[in-house]
Amino acid sequence: MTIELNRPEILAEVRAAFEAYERALVDNDVPTMDALFWNAPEVVRYGIAEIQHGGAAIRAWRASCEPVPPSRRLHRTVITSFGGEHATVSTEFSSDATSLLGRQMQTWARLDGTDTLHRGWRIVAAHVSLIDTPEPRAAHSSTGPSPA
Repeated sequence: MTIELNRPEILAEVRAAFEAYERALVDNDVPTMDALFWNAPEVVRYGIAEIQHGGAAIRAWRASCEPVPPSRRLHRTVITSFGGEHATVSTEFSSDATSLLGRQMQTWARLDGTDTLHRGWRIVAAHVSLIDTPEPRAAHSSTGPSPA
């Protein structure tokens, strides 16, 4: 079986759902964030300093967590769709609140194509982490003479 990758209409749908989630995240719009996460025991979210298994745990955590900084900026967002029902979204983020680089990966699935909220697209797994900001790749080059 061959899966059609990156159908333009699917990428557009997932991008719209992802952007709605990001707006909700920055605006601290908890109902929208909750609506865009799958509300099921199987959903998993690995956060920066916490872990949630199940929609109820994610909702409980979200109700009491600090909002993200309004200065949050996304970098290098990559959306890949697999057929018409599954996609991944990977992005890096930064903010004025920290010098660390954030990384976020989400797995999206179309759970109900008749659902009017973003055509049924929901986050079914997510991972967020922070790392020291890497030096530019050129600084790690092994070609040329070593500095004295």
